[in-house]
Parts: sequence; structure tokens; C-alpha cells
Amino acid sequence: MKPALRQVALRLLRSITLVVGVANLAFVLARTLPGDPVRMLVGPQASAADVATARAIYGLDQPLHIQCARFWQRLIHAPKSGAEHKSCSAVGPVHVDLGYSHRSRKGVAALVAAKAPLSAKLALAATLLQLVIGLGVGTFAAHRRGRFADQATIAATMLVVSAPTFVLGVGLQYVLAHRLGWLPLDGAAGDLRALALPALTLGLYGSALYARLAREELGRALDSDFARSARARGASRLRVLFVHAWRNALGSLTTLFVLEFGALVGGAIVTEKLFRWPGLGALTVDAVVNRDAPVLFGTVIVAAAAVAVASFVLDALQVALDPRLRK
Repeated sequence: MKPALRQVALRLLRSITLVVGVANLAFVLARTLPGDPVRMLVGPQASAADVATARAIYGLDQPLHIQCARFWQRLIHAPKSGAEHKSCSAVGPVHVDLGYSHRSRKGVAALVAAKAPLSAKLALAATLLQLVIGLGVGTFAAHRRGRFADQATIAATMLVVSAPTFVLGVGLQYVLAHRLGWLPLDGAAGDLRALALPALTLGLYGSALYARLAREELGRALDSDFARSARARGASRLRVLFVHAWRNALGSLTTLFVLEFGALVGGAIVTEKLFRWPGLGALTVDAVVNRDAPVLFGTVIVAAAAVAVASFVLDALQVALDPRLRK
């Protein structure tokens, strides 16, 4: 096997191991948290016999390792003729079965499949705002290094990064929704106007990280020997900034972009719950509150898979951007 293919195989194996490890940890935590999910399911007035019956139906009367083994056994399987697949969702030639929600009595795979596109839509909109605002501000600060505009930019980004996202979100709700009435107060409708406030909250918060990183990377590139050599050959400062410095800053910025996007696809828990955006983040919070272990487990698997895929894509992009890594 060629070295490049061997590295790809090893990184793919590492990504799969990450997802399996996170899923097993989430399974154990979901089963060991205080409270009885069966009692929450059947109600406080149910008899002991009803509780025992429900526990047997959902397999919660078995030891923890048997519950975990059964989950992995049915997670991805080939469809069988004559068998019931009420809790499954078809993904190509195989079925994915995450079990039933204790709360809604619906298949978890179907719940996750319905929420994932909404989280992906929010992640895409927020990431675009982060790139446009953050890279624009960071490039401007790098161009004006050491001047008042640069110092003001640093102070503004520090203020945004230091504030929790829910503080920023509440402030945007008050100004843009409550006082001015330009946007809906929350994103429960799931449409384009409802997307604006949660995307803007995540976009402004993430743009501060992009701006700081872009300023540092571009500033380091402008101080390097190759930048001084380009200036000595007659290249303008703007050409050195946008052609030479940007090319060298792409590696670090790509790392931030891919990992941030992967994390957002898995669900921005605080922001989605604050704005009632019906994505994976809000679904995760509801699952924790309701002690709905199958739903919690399903959202954790999706979030871990999103980060693992993002990490795998990042490895490929780093090799494409930096020829030295190909060796």
C-alpha cells in the first residue's frame, strides 16, 4: 500500500474509532444519570407492574453491557423481508435503527433525520457570516497593524469572544426583534427570516475568532522574509497581503473553518434552544431534560460523526494546501 493511501486508511480508522468511543461514553452516561426514564415515560401514577412491563419492552431490565451490545447490533443492518422496521430509517441499501424515543414514541432515526437538515442550514448560514465578517475584519486589521483601527479591532473581538453566546443572542433579540421589529423573536418557524437571528448570533461570535486568527496569521506572514523580498522586488503592500500572505494563512484558517462547521452541524445547543430553532441542538437539550436516552444517544452519534468527518476532510485539505505534507 502506498504511503498516502496508508495515511488515508489510518485517518479513516481514527475517525471511526472516535465516533464509536464517543457513542459508548454517551450510552453509559445516558444510562447512569440520576432519575428513572421509565417512570418519566409511564407517569408517576403507574403501578410497579406497569413500570416493570415498560422496562422489559424497552430492554432496560438488562445489564448495561447487554443493552449496549444490542444497540450496536441493530444500529446498521440489512433490511429483512417480513421484519418490522418501524424505528428504522433507510440509508441507501442499509437500515439505521436508533430505537424509539421514550418521550414521543417515535423512531429516533426519523427524529434525527428531520432535525439534521435544519442544523446544517443554520451551520451553513452562520459559517458564511463568520467568513465574510471575520476574514474581512481580520484582513483590515492586518493591513492597519499598529494603528488605532487595529487596536480597536482587537478590543472589539476580545469583547465578542469573552461574552457568552446567549448574552449576544439576547442582545440581538432585544434590539432587532423587540425594539425594531425587523426579525422574528425566535426561529420556531424554521424559515429564512427565522434563521436570521440565530445565524447572526453564531456568525458574530465566530467571526471574532476568524478575525483574530486572520490578523495573527497575516501579520506573521507580512513580517516573514518572503514578504520582504516581494516588497523589495516592487510588489505593493496590498499585493503582498492578498496574494502572498493569504496563501500562507490558508492552512490555519482552513482548520478553524472545517472544525467549526463540523461542530455547528452537530448542533449549536445554546443558540438553538435560545431561539427555539428546531434543530439537533434543541433536540439534545429536550432529550437531557426528559431523560430520553435513545434520542440523546442519537444526537451524540450525529454530532461525533460530523466532527469526525470534518476532521477527515481537514486532513485531506491540509495535504492539498501544503505540498510538504504529501511526503
